[in-house]
Amino acid sequence: MQIRLANTRGFCAGVDRAIEIVRKVLEQNGSPIYVKHEVVHNKTVVNELKGLGAMFVEEIEEVPTGEIVIYSAHGVSKVVQKDSKEKHLEVYDATCPLVSKVHAEVIKYSKLGYECILIGHQSHPEVEGTMGQFDDSFGGSIYLVESVEDVHKLKINDPTSLAYVTQTTLSIDDTQTIMDSLKRRFPDIHDPKTNDICYATQNRQDSVKQLALECDIVLVIGSINSSNSNRLKEIAERCGVESYLIDSSEDLDHKWLEGKTEVGITSGASAPEHLVKELVSLLQNKYNCSLFGEEERADEGIFFRLPKGLRNG
Repeated sequence: MQIRLANTRGFCAGVDRAIEIVRKVLEQNGSPIYVKHEVVHNKTVVNELKGLGAMFVEEIEEVPTGEIVIYSAHGVSKVVQKDSKEKHLEVYDATCPLVSKVHAEVIKYSKLGYECILIGHQSHPEVEGTMGQFDDSFGGSIYLVESVEDVHKLKINDPTSLAYVTQTTLSIDDTQTIMDSLKRRFPDIHDPKTNDICYATQNRQDSVKQLALECDIVLVIGSINSSNSNRLKEIAERCGVESYLIDSSEDLDHKWLEGKTEVGITSGASAPEHLVKELVSLLQNKYNCSLFGEEERADEGIFFRLPKGLRNG
């Protein structure tokens, strides 16, 4: 048996930044501090931060007046921001800058009185935060579509003033199909100036496609509520390769490996690298298998600065 690692995998710059914000705020203020939703969608990361004193809540009402709250990497709505202000909370915003870019687009379109379509998954916190940026007092509306079927069902008030944005962690291929459908139905629709699906999502999806060509099973390390991790599993399966999403090596079912000779391993953008190393170590010890290619992750060349109050120097 041979192990192949995806060259591009694991933490992205937005996740790195969000986790570091929580750690820095804890260092400066001690516990407890409150985090609105899981700061990133990974069970291991959340449990590690809980151990340091972070308290994760789903509603701002759960945060005592005057305390510290951190917004997760997925972003929050204007209503959450308003409620935080009314409770006199000290806010640290860990929203990924690439999500903030989509928020800015939605705000711009709402102020122009445009109709706006968001391509995304209903009930995902990023989608809730993005739709919550739209101000319909300017005359427009925002709509959510998840599929081509949703595009056909859309009833738009003014298709001549229409734009779309997307969730940052979607399948590139699926999203392209939906975008093509939107453009066929609404020829005058405005595109985002740059692709809303983030660089990390694109890179990890490209990498898992290559991995699927070389392996007869792909293991994706990531949590079940991680959108980008689920997309990696789906993409490997669409390439014709058996694929499983696991939180850690403890979730590995060894029956999956029966008859397999090439095991591919990747990880979602919110999964820490030590989980990959632990899985590799388990496989090497149990099956005496070799590791093919480079073990180190590719440097994607992207870095996001921390908020001013948390920077060193």
